[in-house]
Amino acid sequence: MNRFFINKEQVFNDKIEIIGTDVKHIKDVLRLKIEDEIELSCNGILYICQIHNIFKDKIETRIIKEEKGKNEPPIHINLYQGLAKGNKMDLIIQKGTEIGIKEFYPIATSRSVVKIKDMRKEQNKVERWNTIAEEAAKQSKRDCIPSVNNIVSFDDMINILKGQKNIIVPYESEKLNTIKMGISTIDKGVIHVIIGPEGGFEVEEIEALKSIGAKIVTMGSRILRTETAGMVAATIILYELGDLGVI
Repeated sequence: MNRFFINKEQVFNDKIEIIGTDVKHIKDVLRLKIEDEIELSCNGILYICQIHNIFKDKIETRIIKEEKGKNEPPIHINLYQGLAKGNKMDLIIQKGTEIGIKEFYPIATSRSVVKIKDMRKEQNKVERWNTIAEEAAKQSKRDCIPSVNNIVSFDDMINILKGQKNIIVPYESEKLNTIKMGISTIDKGVIHVIIGPEGGFEVEEIEALKSIGAKIVTMGSRILRTETAGMVAATIILYELGDLGVI
């Protein structure tokens, strides 16, 4: 059953109206018809609906069943990702959404190859990344769409994280403290995972992270690419603390 996301304003008693780009997708791509059933998710609430009317600019549905969504991980992971070149950021956001990351922060660090100085171009990128997150959330049947925040500088990230707990930083030069050791003393609340860009972190940046209580960890002897590291870290955390365990 196909899943779409809606706002609370689209719910009217026992009916829900679908508007925007989803209308064209439902009509012209999926070619769904009246009486077909779909899933509509709103703020963690899942509605099983049947299509009642199809118009040019909206689709009316009737609610068959309402229940609390069950597909969000119990662990809230924020990924602070050093800007990566090409389509790597697209991949990071797509796969990170599938895995269960709740929020993305693109970070401009000292060694970031990508330099965005045009505010309009930056906003266009962020809008595209949010669209990618929404599409990935639909495909993976998330109950909520992860948010992709505006690009921030490394110094701004430090200010955002001051006073926060549970900051995990995989770093290729760390040899002793494993990520499993780092998360073994995790407190309840949000877990912040910070990943460097292609060139990694400067030593000064690692020291700045240590100064706010970040746990610098290794994920093994092999060096992971920036587009791989965040996914691996999030998967390990969800396996150890969340809902990726094997029954």
